[in-house]
Amino acid sequence: MNRSAMDLWVGIFVAASMVALLFLALKVSSFSGIRAEDTYRIAARFDNIGALKIKAPVRSAGVLVGRVASIRFNDETYEAEVEIRVDNRYRFPKDTFASIYTAGLLGDQYVGLEPGGDEQYLADGDQIVKTQSAVVLEKLIGQFLFSKAAESQADSASPPR
Repeated sequence: MNRSAMDLWVGIFVAASMVALLFLALKVSSFSGIRAEDTYRIAARFDNIGALKIKAPVRSAGVLVGRVASIRFNDETYEAEVEIRVDNRYRFPKDTFASIYTAGLLGDQYVGLEPGGDEQYLADGDQIVKTQSAVVLEKLIGQFLFSKAAESQADSASPPR
């Protein structure tokens, strides 16, 4: 194989590698074709949002239905206010339940919507009243250790039988 043919194959390999890296970067960043003009806004308040980020997915039954548009801290109620943009193709009842879940081993968080049974639907600017905050692993571990310490103190304080 001569030098120019080898250079051509190396160039093709480098170009294919760059295309693969671009595809991977778009997949990891959760890029989607949902445009802002094709959505309606709904808001939800959470006590704790964990590591939820702007542009995080909003899913219902595992299907991507929207994205997190903004996150603000309300210094009067001490809650996180999350604005969600939902695709116009999807309608949710007014008693929809919003929860923050963790996806995968990397700990990416997303908002899950569980529809209720109300006959009226959420409209642009409405607020989801029923929410469940993110589960914080450090808090769970602390509660577990505290309960185990309390059990061991109770066992040592009780008289032997």
